[in-house]
Amino acid sequence: MENRSVVKRLSFLWQGLDPSLAIILLCLVVVGNITFLSASSGTVVSWVEQSRNLATALIIMWVTSRIPIKWLEKISLWVYLVGVALLVAVAIFGLIKKGARRWLNIGVVIQPSEIMKIAMPMMLAWYFHKKDGMVKLQDFFVAFCLLLLPIFLIARQPDLGTAILVFAAGFYVILFAGFPWKFVLPFAVIALLGIVLIVIFGDAICAKGVTWPLLKSYQQHRVCTLLDPSSDPLGKGFHTLQSMIAIGSGGLFGKGWMKGTQTHLEFIPEKHTDFIFAVYSEEFGLFGNLVLIILFFLLIQRGLQIAASAPNLYSRLLGGSVTLIFFTYAFVNMAMVSGLLPVVGVPLPFISYGGTALTTLGFGVGILMSINRGRRLIQT
Repeated sequence: MENRSVVKRLSFLWQGLDPSLAIILLCLVVVGNITFLSASSGTVVSWVEQSRNLATALIIMWVTSRIPIKWLEKISLWVYLVGVALLVAVAIFGLIKKGARRWLNIGVVIQPSEIMKIAMPMMLAWYFHKKDGMVKLQDFFVAFCLLLLPIFLIARQPDLGTAILVFAAGFYVILFAGFPWKFVLPFAVIALLGIVLIVIFGDAICAKGVTWPLLKSYQQHRVCTLLDPSSDPLGKGFHTLQSMIAIGSGGLFGKGWMKGTQTHLEFIPEKHTDFIFAVYSEEFGLFGNLVLIILFFLLIQRGLQIAASAPNLYSRLLGGSVTLIFFTYAFVNMAMVSGLLPVVGVPLPFISYGGTALTTLGFGVGILMSINRGRRLIQT
């Protein structure tokens, strides 16, 4: 009887949480923690630090899930403005690491561009919701201006990977709000043609002395390395080649946990952050990859279900965008590590190390739970 009483008192902890999302997230966190322990070669200090980051993300998720979605709607504009102000502060006072000015010390070191991954869709969802379904073409122009301001500030840091993710997060909202596809298709066709031309004329445009007008030299090198990683196996192509070797050597069932030779002989760079998927693939193989992909698929499916059944436009736009952010994160990271996309520095959700990124992702899951909780309250 006493045990039942304790369970009853603690029941508020999971009341309001979406069971499906909670179970999927728990599975991803367990997979991430196990993989991180191997990637950090069993270093307890690093593992404890990552566990603290994960715990913080889960607490943020739980707190956000208790916040009524109406409250999130009211603070959307302010979250966006604070995010842009922090990006301006980074441009002036930011910390410089590895040639990039991306971080800000406000007592703790934060990366404000990560905040914009959620602040951007919140702002645009709020903006379109205020139009009350009467969206005109000029409203999309204003939305693109709101989107491009933080993109410009993030790209200047420089941080192309985060700029792409923030752009994607905002663009999903604009598309869901009804932006005409006839304006999107020409850009999609041009981009596709550009990719085809780059592949066909790769040798010529990547030759020594050739510079590309719209990209910095390191960004040009990343694309050229993607086309032919073996052209610079000990330099620019090292990351891609070693991660591809690790993934291929994992075979069907992998080499076993903590037994990855590429990982533990230090061949995989950034193995606990952006390239942690190579560590996972080497130790758990194709079967493990399928399990991980299924977990992400279930997360996205459940997120889209919640967004589709949300009670108002703000919730639907925000829920749909947040869910597709998870998809973009996972797709870009796995494709990047597998040598299908250039290396742009995108973490694998709930698997890669990173305090601010994990907090942002936890906030995103909390938003989905808040939307679902609000819908259930309306139904009852």
